[in-house]
Amino acid sequence: MTSTITTATGAAARTVTGRWRLDPARSSIEFHVRHFYGAMTVKGHFSRYQGSLDLSADPAVELTIDADSLDTKMTKRDQHLRSADFFDVEHHPEVRFVSDSATLDGDTLRMSGQLHAAGKRIPLDLTAALRPTEDGEVELEAVTEADHRKLGMTWSPMGILRAPSKLIVRGRLVRQDAAGR
Repeated sequence: MTSTITTATGAAARTVTGRWRLDPARSSIEFHVRHFYGAMTVKGHFSRYQGSLDLSADPAVELTIDADSLDTKMTKRDQHLRSADFFDVEHHPEVRFVSDSATLDGDTLRMSGQLHAAGKRIPLDLTAALRPTEDGEVELEAVTEADHRKLGMTWSPMGILRAPSKLIVRGRLVRQDAAGR
């Protein structure tokens, strides 16, 4: 896979050089799915993940999530989401996003890539706002939507689950040293 990487000027463009990693202690990965015919929204998050950004690398952006770490604050629902009806964590323990292209335009990072989950993959575009901080780190917020049905997550008696699902990544990017820390 070959990535297309374009950079531009701006505060983030001047700051975001080299390899960065998502700091799980100060970040979050959330999902929101409309439920009960769209009348309510189920919200959840993943607690174990790792992500990296390096605009000079191929791929420029990678995010790997431990699918078993999902949490909606309801044990029975979480068990069902981990089952073969949804994430099928027994056979597919990771959810991954790998960029095919990344374009930094000022403080906005636009990415196109592949979202891998439950043994399937779909193309996914997302935009992230980047904000350099005074301590040399970078704040990140990315929001996108994905059609979970295209990932084989079609369980929905009488159509109670509505697509698409919203995916939200917020957090801090910290510079990664030569040892990968």
